Formats: sequence, C-alpha cells, structure tokens
Amino acid sequence: MKRLAAVLALLIVSIACASAQEPAEAKKEPGIGWKWANFVILAAGLGYLLAKNLPPFFRSRTAAIQKGIAEAQEMKRDAEKRAAQMDARMNALGAEIEKFRTQAGAEMHEEGSRIRRETAKNIEKLQQQAQEEIESASKRARRELKTYAGELALDLAEQRIRARLDAATETALVEGFVNDLQRQGAKN
Repeated sequence: MKRLAAVLALLIVSIACASAQEPAEAKKEPGIGWKWANFVILAAGLGYLLAKNLPPFFRSRTAAIQKGIAEAQEMKRDAEKRAAQMDARMNALGAEIEKFRTQAGAEMHEEGSRIRRETAKNIEKLQQQAQEEIESASKRARRELKTYAGELALDLAEQRIRARLDAATETALVEGFVNDLQRQGAKN
C-alpha cells in the first residue's frame, strides 16, 4: 500500500514537471497536463479503493472456496465410506446367499430322507393292513363256506331222510325222542 502511494506521488511530481517544461504555445492550451493529473488522481483513487476493498473480498472468497473444498472432501470421504460399507454388504450378501443355498440344499436332502422314511413306513402299514384284511376276508370266506357246506349237507340229509322216511318210521322216531326226553327229565 505504501509502495502504491509512493509510485502515485512520483507520477504526480513527474507530470507536474512535464507541465512546467512545456513550450509557451502549449501553455495556451491548458489541457494535457491537467488531463494527466486527472487521470493520475482517478487512477490513484481507483487503486486506493481497489487496494482497500479487494483483499478482504478475495480473502472471504478464498475462505468460502476452501470451506466448499473441505465440505466436498468430507462428503467424498462419507460417500467412499458408504460405498465401502455397501461393498462389504454386497460381499457379505454373496456369502449369505451361498450359505442359504447350502443350508437349503441340506434341508431339502433331510426333508427328502424324512419323506422317504415316512413313505416306507406308510407302505409297510398299508401292506400289513392289506395282509390283515386278506386274512380276515379268508377266515370270513371259510366260515361262510363251512356254513354253506353245512346247510347243503343238512338239506341233502333232509332230502335223503325224507326219501327213506315213511309214516311208521316217523312215528317211531318221535316216540323214541319223547322217551329220551322223559328219561333225561327223570334223571334231573
């Protein structure tokens, strides 16, 4: 700042000296020295205003830019941290998926084994029930066959007896039966 003031002062002095040395003809026209003086004053004023106001402006602008850079770097670190976390999750997710597949395969194998065992038990029960039903049906059929054979034998015997039985034989049989009943009644 002091240098600028010294330069301006030197410039003003040199302009004043140049104005004083001008020929007499130029003195009639009073403009060129004053024009330079006005220019120097204007330049000095602008220089003073710029020197006074621009450094704080540039400092605040620099601070704002540095603050923005710091915030951007912080945001970048946060984004990188989140990206790293997401990568870790994705890697863990792959491992979890593989673990789930392995576990699901083991569970499916175990479930298949359980179903095979249950199916074998059910087949065995069904075979046993079928065997029992066959035996029961066989016994029932034998009983029915014996009953039917007995009925046929009785019918056949009745037919033979009726064919040989006449009135005298029938009377003798009935009297013999009645006598047997009386004897048994007497014993009791």
